[in-house]
Amino acid sequence: MNTKHFLLSAALLFSLSAAFAQRNITLDDILNGERVDRVELSRSGKLVLEHFTVTDGPSTTSFSIVKDIASGKQLARYDSLDVHWMPATEALLLQKGDTLVKINPKNGRETVLASGLPKGRAVMAPTEDYLVITRTQTGPKEDPDVFRILEPDDRQSGWRDRTYLLRYNLATGDTLRLTCGPYSHYLEDFSPDGGKLLIGSSRSRLEKRPTTVGSLMLLDLGTMKADTLFKDEGFIGGACMSPDGKTVLLSASPEAFGGIGEHIRPGQTSSMIFQVLYTLDIASGKITPITDQIPQSVMRYNWSGSDGQIYFLAEDRDYQALFTIDPSTLKITRIPIEEELVTGYSQNGGKIAYVGEGTMNSMRAWLLDLRKGKSTILEDSSAKLLEGITLGQVQDWNYTHSRGETIYGRFYLPPDFDPSKKYPLIVNYYAGCSPTGRSFESRYPHQLYAAQGYVVYVVQPSGATGFGQEFAARHVNTWGQGGAEDIIEGVQKFCKAHPFVDPERIGCIGASFGGFMSMYLVTRTDIFAAAISHAGISDITSYWGEGYWGYSYCEVSTANNYPWNAQKMIVEQSPLFNADKVNTPILFLHGVDDTNVPVGESIQMFTALKLLGRETAFVAVKGQNHHILDYGKRVKWQDTIFAWFAKYLKGDSGPWDTMYPPLDL
Repeated sequence: MNTKHFLLSAALLFSLSAAFAQRNITLDDILNGERVDRVELSRSGKLVLEHFTVTDGPSTTSFSIVKDIASGKQLARYDSLDVHWMPATEALLLQKGDTLVKINPKNGRETVLASGLPKGRAVMAPTEDYLVITRTQTGPKEDPDVFRILEPDDRQSGWRDRTYLLRYNLATGDTLRLTCGPYSHYLEDFSPDGGKLLIGSSRSRLEKRPTTVGSLMLLDLGTMKADTLFKDEGFIGGACMSPDGKTVLLSASPEAFGGIGEHIRPGQTSSMIFQVLYTLDIASGKITPITDQIPQSVMRYNWSGSDGQIYFLAEDRDYQALFTIDPSTLKITRIPIEEELVTGYSQNGGKIAYVGEGTMNSMRAWLLDLRKGKSTILEDSSAKLLEGITLGQVQDWNYTHSRGETIYGRFYLPPDFDPSKKYPLIVNYYAGCSPTGRSFESRYPHQLYAAQGYVVYVVQPSGATGFGQEFAARHVNTWGQGGAEDIIEGVQKFCKAHPFVDPERIGCIGASFGGFMSMYLVTRTDIFAAAISHAGISDITSYWGEGYWGYSYCEVSTANNYPWNAQKMIVEQSPLFNADKVNTPILFLHGVDDTNVPVGESIQMFTALKLLGRETAFVAVKGQNHHILDYGKRVKWQDTIFAWFAKYLKGDSGPWDTMYPPLDL
């Protein structure tokens, strides 16, 4: 054989071996491995701190590394996530117990800044000469066996505790308590010169919505005089200072400040989850909404001292994207990024470092040069995690609702998709007040379902944030009605538009409010061959008072409506009171220790269906709350989901019978 033929044959063999090496993604790939999950830029933007989490079965470790951006060279590694940049210098701050250490990242030299620190969360002032420490004052105790409950939230551990602020002088070690009183206080921000603190406080007010109100004050550390910027306002998020110290940037719901940022239809109530940015002029007290005209819901933000611009991360439909605002013109610009779902960012020195993921990739870290508008990769965890794995294709699929508007969604195909075949379909939704994001490794990993031979349709029904205030407001006082209509019509139109879907083998799955939606859907339609509800709500009347956050969540979903004045909605929209309409086999999954949606919500619906003789199953997870976090229990919980769908969508009861064999009772 001549050399040319040998090289061609070798190339062909390599290509074939590479093709055979490819495999589908597994649950092990989703749960295990090393992922970059946070990045921080130094003051100059020349160094970057990257934080990693490593999972290996039930064991999870973490570490941080420092890199020189220009050379890509790793300068240091720390087996801790509790390391951050100093606010004004190119040095690192590491807390080791009660000792605070300053580290030169280029030579590793350590300088002890303080020892014997009071317990609490310490934040360095921009002048780097003092700390503000948030401490907890333990509240009064009751007899552990026979005790009073003062308020609904008093059932929660630590509700009686209060936080207060302490100033710690790094030069002398002296401390000064800054706040006291019956309410918790928390540090929002420093003035740029470090001379003033922006301090927030909150208190409960059960008799009127919202049941929690907040106040904001500006404390002058020189005179110790506190100026109240606003008092007992509802619907408040967070706050930060402008670089010149003259303006406060606030996040709050559209209803805040008398509804000056509200844009909804008459008769609607705004979603408390939707977040708008406002500016507060300290001198005049004037408050101005600045993102109320855009459909995006703000998640986090900062007002940059390096270039004077406002940056924010927001839900943009089912994406999470970065934006900037020019404070002089209030012009909002979307920043070009390389990820579908940005989970965090850091801005300094004309650059943005950000971390994100998407429908086809796990976590990656990027560096964006703001002048050039171009991102370069800092860390690609996804390449390592997904090496040798074939993923199914993902396509956006939106439909025009019968009422004439667009409902957004996307679908995932099996890796070996053949358009001439018929596939079972899994429909996933949240249907609460947030979109079902484009994350790769969610609790319901869509690529993993697709790898098992399902087409997966993710739909964003009415009520989700990220699609504008009016769309989000549809969640309020409907309890699933509009969302269910969107899901049912979407599934019907999706099947009609995609002949490779078998309309007789459709399953649906959701959690929390999505678990409620699974129950609600099967009382309204028989199009599903199987349904799964994780931690779902079956009876709004019992959830409203029993869950730790039942009544406060109902501030969002049933604003100003209660069991005593809205029986029609709260009873008729509850799946439990419609259990006799269920003809779909439904699996209930629930953590036994769920304090958000108590396990009784699944028990009572399961009981009703058993008494009605309907096909159902109930799997409880001991020692788990609203999320299944224990590694081994999560594996079995996920396998239970797969087994239920295999039984009813593939006609294969083997996995279910193996996990839960019939008992001869």
